[in-house]
Amino acid sequence: MNNAEIIIEAKGLKKYFPITQGIVFQKEIGAVKAVDDVNFAISSGETLGLVGESGCGKTTTGRTLIQLYRPTAGHVIFNGVDLTQLKSKELRQMRSHMQMIFQDPFASLNPRWTISRIIAEPLKVHNVRKRGQIMDRVAELLELVRLNANYMNRYPHEFSGGQRQRIGIARALASMPQFIICDEPISALDVSIQAQIVNLLEDLQDQLGLTYLFIAHDLSMVRHICNRVAVMYLGIIVELAGRDELYSNPLHPYTQALLSAVPIPDPRATRARKRVILEGDPPSPANPPAGCRFHPRCALAKEHCRTETPVWREIKPNHWVACHEC
Repeated sequence: MNNAEIIIEAKGLKKYFPITQGIVFQKEIGAVKAVDDVNFAISSGETLGLVGESGCGKTTTGRTLIQLYRPTAGHVIFNGVDLTQLKSKELRQMRSHMQMIFQDPFASLNPRWTISRIIAEPLKVHNVRKRGQIMDRVAELLELVRLNANYMNRYPHEFSGGQRQRIGIARALASMPQFIICDEPISALDVSIQAQIVNLLEDLQDQLGLTYLFIAHDLSMVRHICNRVAVMYLGIIVELAGRDELYSNPLHPYTQALLSAVPIPDPRATRARKRVILEGDPPSPANPPAGCRFHPRCALAKEHCRTETPVWREIKPNHWVACHEC
């Protein structure tokens, strides 16, 4: 990766949520380590996929990256600016360059607002357009996401799930951002609509030069849309590599288990491949295990895996992994 092309970078990023006890005088007795020392960079025009089990910290990573959650520690460098050092006013000015597409297209839209008001709000907040030009821009954005501009005076409940997600995409594009976090943007949609939304995101990326962090569970879709893929487990990234390299040569046992569960449209290939079954549930992020966090569920775990934290290292060019046995 060319450092000159990097648009956003996470360095030692941590986000802990305090666990408190007591009703009147609350005392902090611990913390949920949702994101714990995450490092990665995304180049301009790239799509980085972020995958892992539910509760592993994917969404928290995305929200902390654009400062919807302020990090507990670490740095986020966006176009050379450390977002963690900015005050509220300065951060608000930067927010026009970073947006988020949310998982649930209905919950993320105000049911009392018309579509025109929903999409116009970022234009007003960030002063992207003059007052007299706002409705024209709303119409342009609706056309951009392949919706009829005549729909702008309707309400969210009058649209299907796929149409609502297109409205959410139009709202994200309103401030003309460079970087967009797609937080499982297709998981709440019918299978028949998912491909349409992914194709739309790809077309918009080519047309507008966007950079994506694509958070998802569907590993087949991640392979289709992403340039590189990061695998997350219990608040940390355990493997990061190019899409084709990761899918053809997964090194971390957790990555191997995830990929072995991806459906293959070939019965012979399905029968021939070795299925990796993980035992037990992921440990609590409030009390992660010592050493390698994956060792309680890993068939390859040795004694040192239980006591020593794996070093994040580059096994081969642009293929990083945190595992003692790789």
